[in-house]
Amino acid sequence: MTIRVLQPGLFTTVQDRGRYGYAHLGISPAGAADGMSLRIANLLVGNDDNAPGLEMTLLGATLEFLETTTIAICGADCDCRIGQQRVGANTALEVPAGSVLRCGSTTGGARIYLAAHGGIDVPRVMGSASTDVRGGFGGLEGRRLQAGDVLRLHKSGARRSPRLATGGLGFWQRSGPLRVTKGPQHDWFSAEAHAQFLAAAYTVSQQSDRAGLRLTGPPVTLRESKQLLTDGIPLGAIQVPQDGQPIILFVDQQTTGGYPKIANVIAADRYRVGQLRPRDTVRFAEVSIGDAIEALRAQEHWLKCLADGGD
Repeated sequence: MTIRVLQPGLFTTVQDRGRYGYAHLGISPAGAADGMSLRIANLLVGNDDNAPGLEMTLLGATLEFLETTTIAICGADCDCRIGQQRVGANTALEVPAGSVLRCGSTTGGARIYLAAHGGIDVPRVMGSASTDVRGGFGGLEGRRLQAGDVLRLHKSGARRSPRLATGGLGFWQRSGPLRVTKGPQHDWFSAEAHAQFLAAAYTVSQQSDRAGLRLTGPPVTLRESKQLLTDGIPLGAIQVPQDGQPIILFVDQQTTGGYPKIANVIAADRYRVGQLRPRDTVRFAEVSIGDAIEALRAQEHWLKCLADGGD
């Protein structure tokens, strides 16, 4: 089964849940910026939740389906149509052979995800199909999609696909401040600097991408002038450079850096970082490590219920 790319959109890549275990070699995890949306789209079409799908940023792609295929679209709001028929989000849809899907601009978020039954058939590099554009590997030839590309799908037997009930989306579509834990250099900042960081509203800068989201707002100052030797960077770390403007380091991030890290976005909220757009407002709320673990446990339980056919 194949899909032809007629128009690639602004930045469309093949992604799965990411490439982990290679940070010591300087290799970022890559993977879906909003991993929740990709996982749910995969579950809706009966795939394993790590099957490779498409991530489209700000402006979606136009795709021609050369064979009948079951798809699901999740993530930001987007006007996606086959002919004049709008394609609904968060549900599985059979697309007849010869159909052309047009995905427009996203609203209320930055990225949409398309999963097709069977998953996109691309080679796995270091255990993952995710595209590392900076490294030039993974996905389709290590790059964003181009007009004329042809994507092949794995052949897969039929599986029961759950359908999301509208009331079930409340758990997934969380709003409010991003939850963070203390960063490894949190003691480099005074109690007043911490309080200001948690009280402030920051704006996502235009100079943001999958590697990092630069924020603008009240500067965060160090307790005293100190130099940090290059240090490992966890996914979702919030780094404070010399200008005091925080940076959320993300899926295509560098794996080491020399700026202190005041906080770290918890794993259960990282998908929300993937939906932030330039000019969006961001606030933070500190939680304990125990709370962060419990939030992730609850999230995984909800996904398991979905995979088992619940809503």
